Amino acid sequence: MSHLPRLLRVTRIVARYRLDDFWSDQPGVVWFRLLLLPFRLPRFLSDQAQEDKNVRLRKALEELGPIYIKFGQLLSTRRDFFDSALADELQSLQDNVPPFTSPAIEHIIEVSLGMKCERLFKHLDSEPFASASVAQVHKAILFNDEEVVVKVIRPGIEKTVAEDIKLLKWAAGLVESRSEIGRRLRPIEVVNDYEKVIFDELNLQAEAANTSQLRRNFENSEVLYVPKIYWGYTRRNVMVMERIHGVPVTDIDSLLQLNVDLKKLAETGVNIFFTQVFEHNFFHADMHPGNIFVSRENPGSPKYIAIDCAIIGSLTDDDQEYLAKNLLAIFKRDYRRVAELHIASGWVPKTTKISEFESAIRSVCEPIFEKPLKEISFGQLLVQLFRTAGRFDMEVQPSLVLLQKTLLNIEGLGRQLYPELDLWKTALPYLENWNSKRLNPFTLIAKIQENIPNWIEQLPHLPLLLIEAATQSSQLSEINQVLLKQQQAAERKLLRQRRLARNSGIFALMIAGLSLLPPVNSGLADVPLVTLGLGLLGVYLLCFKR
Repeated sequence: MSHLPRLLRVTRIVARYRLDDFWSDQPGVVWFRLLLLPFRLPRFLSDQAQEDKNVRLRKALEELGPIYIKFGQLLSTRRDFFDSALADELQSLQDNVPPFTSPAIEHIIEVSLGMKCERLFKHLDSEPFASASVAQVHKAILFNDEEVVVKVIRPGIEKTVAEDIKLLKWAAGLVESRSEIGRRLRPIEVVNDYEKVIFDELNLQAEAANTSQLRRNFENSEVLYVPKIYWGYTRRNVMVMERIHGVPVTDIDSLLQLNVDLKKLAETGVNIFFTQVFEHNFFHADMHPGNIFVSRENPGSPKYIAIDCAIIGSLTDDDQEYLAKNLLAIFKRDYRRVAELHIASGWVPKTTKISEFESAIRSVCEPIFEKPLKEISFGQLLVQLFRTAGRFDMEVQPSLVLLQKTLLNIEGLGRQLYPELDLWKTALPYLENWNSKRLNPFTLIAKIQENIPNWIEQLPHLPLLLIEAATQSSQLSEINQVLLKQQQAAERKLLRQRRLARNSGIFALMIAGLSLLPPVNSGLADVPLVTLGLGLLGVYLLCFKR
């Protein structure tokens, strides 16, 4: 019951801000309000309980902590699900969460870096210029006049996250064990994966490493810039990074004033995403608008700037290949191929009828083609696909949840930048080019060349590996022989028992039958009855036993 204190706190906050107003027209809301009734007492109610409900939701998420704030950040990009007023209110969660004031930023830096701030920075702003779910950022200048930002983790945030993870695990176990849809959602695995992601986000050294890797992946790129990390100033709870001077990607008015080509900007964003997923297998998985900026240089060929690389995703080789093939087949409307790939990858049971699954996929996907992005909702498409796939016992793939969340962010961003974007024409050439490169003989030869050094290193160990394999095979053969003999002996014993039971029954029937015979007047009259019965049984056993 370690989750109980946090559950009570969450319930109290929900009641204080009257968040049940969002479900006022839903069935069962009466029971939900009865549950909240003990927390409706005046001393528990918030002074802001009478404010606009969108404001109340934003404040409640801020008070609940980082996991709920991140949920609000995702909702702020989904204007196809929620009205604009709610999305606008939640948008402030991206970089305008109330900052912490104690302890002072100078104290945290001095304790972490072991040196007075006056010796580290020429100037350091005490007030943050941006504050998000798990950290806040301060402007600073180094002694060589380089402009940097200092990112600091919120004190005590680990405890809050740990309590929320316990609560999520309890809820996940409850949902998975009590419902069929819960089993298909596999919430326990999803929460376990998210636990690793969120605790990695609290380690700024891990974020710095991710940022450096992403910077190398797009070194000298004309479409994406990643700022430099100052490793000498970076610790687990403090990170110093190059300061960037871009335009927030959601500031459409400023982008238009700079004459930025929004159509090209949106198409470039799609290509960057696919490059990260399929070429680098290292993708920025927290791409809400607060983490993306646009360079002021060269507006005709705009360039993105990415920050906050705390959450990075990658796929296994199998998931990456199946995902690319699925997307390519969907874009070509080859639904038969999509069905075959789902079965081959194990995403649906092997017993699934391909023709039925193909028809179901076609019924969901066909209506979305040849439509601009403003008329397509991938969020709703994912929900509809999941409902349809329920007929075929398809489960959520936890390894792809982070990617799906990133796709929702990308789509929401694309809607804001250029609603007329034709996603199919933008993505299809990229996927076709990726597939051609993958099947190119020179690519295959290059992969073989990459593996040759590893194969050479394994050659000295090959005889020993062969001997071990042969020994294991021999041992396995011996075990199989022993098991076979035991099985044969058990079968013979069972057969003997069956024969004995059968013969005993026949013997008993013979004795009973003979006892019912009238007196014998022939030459057998002097033969004892038991002897006669045994003789007949012996004849049966000799003639009919099998």
